[in-house]
Amino acid sequence: QVQLVESGGGLVQAGGSLRLSCAASGRTFSVNVMGWFRQAPGKEREFVAAISWSGGRTYYADSVKGRFAISRDNAKNTVSLQMNSLKPEDTAIYYCAAKVRGYAIATYYGGYDYWGQGTQVTVSS
Repeated sequence: QVQLVESGGGLVQAGGSLRLSCAASGRTFSVNVMGWFRQAPGKEREFVAAISWSGGRTYYADSVKGRFAISRDNAKNTVSLQMNSLKPEDTAIYYCAAKVRGYAIATYYGGYDYWGQGTQVTVSS
């Protein structure tokens, strides 16, 4: 089992920045990929960014490319999402996810095995 706890959400004006963090515990040695997803009211959960745990390969959704940056700290078992130039359409609950099955970066909900409880990000116009 892997437990994930997100932090860092909040309210920010358009154009501002936020940094989300996700702390992993439990069988963290089994984690191959960490990802961030988000879900806005009335919409499906969508992929935001992911990073391979060992090699640091990253992948981003087109909607956040150039604005968001995912990073990891293996020693602290944390993954972060730096969000810059935020837009009202970035408003959502952001979820951290861990993938233990396989090494390929996944961009879909079913590709991940463990999820955090989510943290709210609200961007005002």
